[in-house]
Amino acid sequence: MSEKMEVDLTGVKQSKGVWLVKVPKYLSQQWDKAAEKGEVGKITIGKKQGKTEVCFSLSDELMALDAVGENNASLEVPKDHPFTMHPVGGQTMAVFSHSNTDEISLEGMVVHRAECRPAVTDSYMKLKKLQIKESVKPQRLSQQLERAVTTVFKPVANHDFNVEYEKKKKTEGKMVRAERQLVLDMLFSAFEKHQYYNIKALVDITKQPVTYLKEIMREIGTYNSKGVHKSTWELKPEYRHYQSDEEEMQTT
Repeated sequence: MSEKMEVDLTGVKQSKGVWLVKVPKYLSQQWDKAAEKGEVGKITIGKKQGKTEVCFSLSDELMALDAVGENNASLEVPKDHPFTMHPVGGQTMAVFSHSNTDEISLEGMVVHRAECRPAVTDSYMKLKKLQIKESVKPQRLSQQLERAVTTVFKPVANHDFNVEYEKKKKTEGKMVRAERQLVLDMLFSAFEKHQYYNIKALVDITKQPVTYLKEIMREIGTYNSKGVHKSTWELKPEYRHYQSDEEEMQTT
């Protein structure tokens, strides 16, 4: 179950109305450069021919863009950003804030929706040109070497799975196939003690190669691919010299 969290609904009682505004990515990046209590800009609201006009003006201190290259050193982001207003419609939207202490508060209900767009100026066109160049720039570049690399880098440490593989390879390399009847005797003797074995345990008991051992087990045994004894082998009923727990319960 998800953890329950309390929400501060003081904003409902205060009937706060908030604006939901979409801003360009570069503008939000410039805002992040401002001081903790610094000014990021000003909003002017006026009327023209009976229509409300809203415009955001970026602070002069935040107009400089951190661009790469000498040609882009003096590049600035646009200062004026007119708002394009959109109706809220029949939607009911709210704005919540999440504090550092994991406290969630209701800031208010959305009363206006708008989109903040830059004024098309020379600085804006230069900014778009720079953004397009950065987007098409390859993340990796090939480099032609003047001479061949002769340095050989060896691994600092050998991984555990490599050590286990080499050990297994050496062990199986020394294994010699024993006579079939001798292997069968060892297998029958093992299965008289336990009903289920995985292939690794059988290899340890018989000291036989895995492929040779599986070949024999396919004739006298059954492989359990699912259930409680998944990935184990057991003898076929005709080769058992004992009764399984289920058979003992049935006979009793």
